[in-house]
Amino acid sequence: MAERPSGGESNGTAASNLADDDPRLAFIYQEAVRGLTQQQNLVENMSTRAGSLIFATAFANSLLGGAALANGLGVWDWIAVALLFGIGGLIVFMLWPYHQYTFRFDAEELLHQYVDGDRPATMSAMRRALALRIKADMASNWRIIQRLRVALQIALLFLLFDILAWLLAIAGV
Repeated sequence: MAERPSGGESNGTAASNLADDDPRLAFIYQEAVRGLTQQQNLVENMSTRAGSLIFATAFANSLLGGAALANGLGVWDWIAVALLFGIGGLIVFMLWPYHQYTFRFDAEELLHQYVDGDRPATMSAMRRALALRIKADMASNWRIIQRLRVALQIALLFLLFDILAWLLAIAGV
């Protein structure tokens, strides 16, 4: 239901204000923000998984490595140690804070672009532009997330092979 203009407003101004606040654009913007928030949660979750991997690796290597090294250094011991270093390198890659994620906007840039210019943007125009920008940011973030996901998967496989190497060293194979 449309609001009627107050006494000082013309019908043209009221119509432009209603057209400015397009609920479809508001919905699209909210969904874009929700997607970006989910992506940020995924990054935090992967960091947590990397931390769990540190614990699992330390536990497995301290438990099995001590028993395996009691018999001296063999081929399987060296393979297990090499896998341990590989896991460590992948964990450092996953946790190193050099990744350039984009999860928020710069307030100064937004003010300059949408408010302080010669023609301030309407809410609908802002929502549309920001939704498209969020989509581009998500694509950029996703490339980083994919590399981290692959590194995590490889590190988990290395951990499995590391445990297997320690067990083979203990068995004396």
